[in-house]
Amino acid sequence: MEHITTPKVENVKLLDRYTNRKAANGTLYLTATHLIYVDASAEVRKETWILHHHIATVEKLPLTTAGYPLLIHCKNFHMAHFVIGQERDCHEVYTSLLKLSQPVKPEELYAFSYNPKMSKENREIGWKLIDLKVDYQRMGIPNDYWEITDVNKDYEVCNTYPPEIVVPKAANKAVVIGSSRFRSRGRIPVLSYLYKENNAAICRCSQPLSGFSARCLEDEQMLQAIREANPGSPFMYVVDTRPKLNAMANRAAGKGYENEDNYDNIRFKFIGIENIHVMRNSLQKLLEVCETKSPSMSDFLTGLENSGWLRHIKAVMDAGVFLAKAVKDEKASVLVHCSDGWDRTAQVCSLACLLLDPFYRTFKGFMVLIEKEWIAMGHKFSHRCGHLDGDPKEVSPVFTQFIECVWQLMQQFPCTFEFNERFLLEIHDHVYSCQFGNFLGTCHKEREDLKIFEKTHSLWPFLLQKKQELRNPLYRGFTAYKELQPNTLPFSFQFWCGMYNRFDKGMHPKQCVLDHLLSCVSQKMKLEDNASELENKLPFLDGPLPSEACSLSKVGYAASKTPMLNTPQDYEVEPPPALSNGASAGDVDVVSDVDRKHKENLLHHQGLHDLSDAIDVLDSKTKDGKLQHH
Repeated sequence: MEHITTPKVENVKLLDRYTNRKAANGTLYLTATHLIYVDASAEVRKETWILHHHIATVEKLPLTTAGYPLLIHCKNFHMAHFVIGQERDCHEVYTSLLKLSQPVKPEELYAFSYNPKMSKENREIGWKLIDLKVDYQRMGIPNDYWEITDVNKDYEVCNTYPPEIVVPKAANKAVVIGSSRFRSRGRIPVLSYLYKENNAAICRCSQPLSGFSARCLEDEQMLQAIREANPGSPFMYVVDTRPKLNAMANRAAGKGYENEDNYDNIRFKFIGIENIHVMRNSLQKLLEVCETKSPSMSDFLTGLENSGWLRHIKAVMDAGVFLAKAVKDEKASVLVHCSDGWDRTAQVCSLACLLLDPFYRTFKGFMVLIEKEWIAMGHKFSHRCGHLDGDPKEVSPVFTQFIECVWQLMQQFPCTFEFNERFLLEIHDHVYSCQFGNFLGTCHKEREDLKIFEKTHSLWPFLLQKKQELRNPLYRGFTAYKELQPNTLPFSFQFWCGMYNRFDKGMHPKQCVLDHLLSCVSQKMKLEDNASELENKLPFLDGPLPSEACSLSKVGYAASKTPMLNTPQDYEVEPPPALSNGASAGDVDVVSDVDRKHKENLLHHQGLHDLSDAIDVLDSKTKDGKLQHH
């Protein structure tokens, strides 16, 4: 609170970026964690909350006739344009927000003060919810070829890897230590995913310290052990996700890439994903396009193309597809790296896992995937997300790109993910919010040093509590789909309005189809519960007997198959002529209140049968590759 000199400013205007409506007028509050704007001009109390950690930039604009403008850009792509009446108030809010949004010490982050009134035991249970050992066991590890080793328990091998890693059984400690000395930052080849169908593995590491001619016997033995752990293939791929020019430039610094002449039976391939600086600039150009007021279609499309953003998304997706095809179709193991193995490597390994394994498309599986490929393996969230006041050149939307790639997959395969778009947005928000401890720091060792597991809470139990509103109503179950083979031609990629223009009024359809479907499914569950409760009461009331209720269920099911009953909206206008006891409207003059309620529940239930039929049709079209996206 010492950074807040003016906690309250009245008569502050909030401008709307897209509409020409009159600016809101209200009061701006600064708290220890949030900026809160209360609109006094609204008939109903309306509040806008902005978490300090979400603020990316605060900018004072030139004086206008209305007052002193303050422009706030957020890391979750929210933008707020305030106009403050007095220069002094504007300056004090500006300086306060600069300090509040850029803490210097990790202990100042929101997670260390966030208190959801949870017991110590429940907090500890929350952190144990995701156990990576269980995921490796699901893959069949340990086995004859792979083992979980604690060789890194004191971080002697690599201080950015977790204490336990999965390596080939044939690679002894001397090989592991020797390989670590030949890999940038000691990040040796370790297993990410084992495809049980054919023993092909996806492994990851950092670039070798090869320079122009250096080689390392232990590193060569490590790659040989990975290749021989897959007896079904005579070779393995080594994939460098960088553009070839970038990798060659690293040779001059004593780093570089593997020489095929030094490693037995490897096939080397460059993928060509650009570095963090290119990605940061690309996102900035994209946001400039999104913030253009009333752009023409030509200007918008030209700006989108010039940003290169979707081109980069396609490059990441292509890399993930290559890995998945190599493992599944060619039955070959793959070793992946970029420079240090914590940015592009995390992106493509995660995507390959999603394409190959339906478990990772469930709520729990997606959490495991993020823990395994991003958090445990040392993606530098603190630096890439700008959690602390540091080098702005280290900030880059690496994780944002991964989340968007998942969303792009959801557009092509709408029935294969258990979760919906809102789930992705929630995770993206909390990567930047610093409200939970999962994404703080840069690696496991740093999180231990910060006592994250003792002093903060995990995000995953919080999301699972909201599971009902984050689920995908089109999801067809774990076994409905196995591997995914997305189309990566340019026309397959869409601009994600729901991410980059999420907070802009008037930018979205008035009714999202999936949201409506989710509410229908939720309504169906409630109605089924009501119907069950009413049927239990029937024997004690003057109404139809249980046997008659059974006949009614059959009639209801038959009616649900008729073309006249389509959606729940149909019943709002004119309910079909079926009553709770199965008689026609002309046969009965008096219907009890209980029967009437029972009838209404069943009629809604009938409409929701057709909802299920619609999902089945959509599902079959998806499988046939006939689903069209607009």
